[in-house]
Amino acid sequence: MEEAVEEGVEGGAAGAGAVLDPGTAAGRATDAILRDTLHGTARGVVVDSPPGAGKSTLVVRAALELADVGRPLMVVAQTNAQVDDLVLRLAEKSPGLPVGRLHSSDADPYDKALDALDNVRKSAKAADLAGLPVVISTAAKWAHVKVDEPWRHAIVDEAYQMRSDGLLAVAGLFERALFVGDPGQLDPFAIVGSEQWAGLSYDPSASAVTTLLAHNPELPQHRLPVSWRLPASAAPLVSDAFYPYTPFRSGTGHGDRRLSFAVPSDGSGPDRVIDEAAESGWGLLELPARHTPRTDPEAVRAVAVVVRRLLDRGGAATSERSPDPSPLTADRVAVGTAHRDQAAAVRAALAELGVTDVTVDTANRLQGMEFDVTVVLHPLSGRPDATAFHLETGRLCVLASRHRHACVVVCRAGVGDLLDDYPSTEPVQLGTLVKFPDGWEANHAVLAHLGEHRVRWSP
Repeated sequence: MEEAVEEGVEGGAAGAGAVLDPGTAAGRATDAILRDTLHGTARGVVVDSPPGAGKSTLVVRAALELADVGRPLMVVAQTNAQVDDLVLRLAEKSPGLPVGRLHSSDADPYDKALDALDNVRKSAKAADLAGLPVVISTAAKWAHVKVDEPWRHAIVDEAYQMRSDGLLAVAGLFERALFVGDPGQLDPFAIVGSEQWAGLSYDPSASAVTTLLAHNPELPQHRLPVSWRLPASAAPLVSDAFYPYTPFRSGTGHGDRRLSFAVPSDGSGPDRVIDEAAESGWGLLELPARHTPRTDPEAVRAVAVVVRRLLDRGGAATSERSPDPSPLTADRVAVGTAHRDQAAAVRAALAELGVTDVTVDTANRLQGMEFDVTVVLHPLSGRPDATAFHLETGRLCVLASRHRHACVVVCRAGVGDLLDDYPSTEPVQLGTLVKFPDGWEANHAVLAHLGEHRVRWSP
């Protein structure tokens, strides 16, 4: 997986068997995407982006190039945080470009950092932003907008997180669109059951991209072939386990990043797994097998101790970004869990150890984020069963793909046996696309790899 052959669909054949460096491969892919977006005739262009492949960078560049040629553009994102991030990125790249931030009528509808940007006009009414080259808002807000003349172009960011009914609500606002998203992340969230629509072409709970391609299979499809976030130690596993049909590679080599510690190991399980992760990129801190409550006190405490030791040992990260080591500070460490009550328990345990400023959240909320080191409480740790929620492929994919240097997984022993006891038994619905790989297979693949970096510990 470290070596990838550039394909013609990524911007023209590079010669049979030719291997391109990551920068060239990514550049050719981006050029092909922009060519179809600016000069193609199809009503939509779909881009699959693996974790850390520069999706936001692509969205910003496409927006700027469309604005430069005088084509009015609306941008659709899924959350207010994503919208504000795109506005800030556009302002950084082109401070003179007028940008509209369409927001809700809530009391605190946008990031106050936007108030300092002279080129950004903010309003709860789309009419106030008419005529601006770029207007950005959430899908929920765009659904309430009515226009006499549609925008010539739209960009839909995080398109795999958008439900198809959300796309239907805004489809009349634009003529052509660029859809960008990560197919390996969590499926769109729905608060009601969707079984009654399974297999139908208009299933409102399906992702916008799935429904779009079901009705328009001829649309140009591209992929970004390089992850600039995941290190060389992580990209092969994440690509093979979660992206078998859209493989990617790391933008860095095995010697380009290094994680070191000023304070040597004290020989404890947490310190040994930290050293293993620093050396290999992965570490599994395995606790004794046991069925536990969801907020397993021992596992939660183990996660907190690993984070505490990461900070106490004076970590430093060296990467291609800078020849000088960067301190491993609390804001560059994150903890990922499957459930909100687990995240709350970890925060409380960290507070007892005097740790603040470490991001602790569920996989849903960590999507799109990036850190130097992540500590993950395995979704199946201590469970007596393996439910569809815990086996969802996207959940494990998000948790395993937030790091630039290393990922430490805390888990009780016995998950392999649990997976074997609970094979996938979901009913097959006629007409539905089979999601591959399924969570059972992906969990086994990740667990097998983690087993090579296991540190057993009895707290």
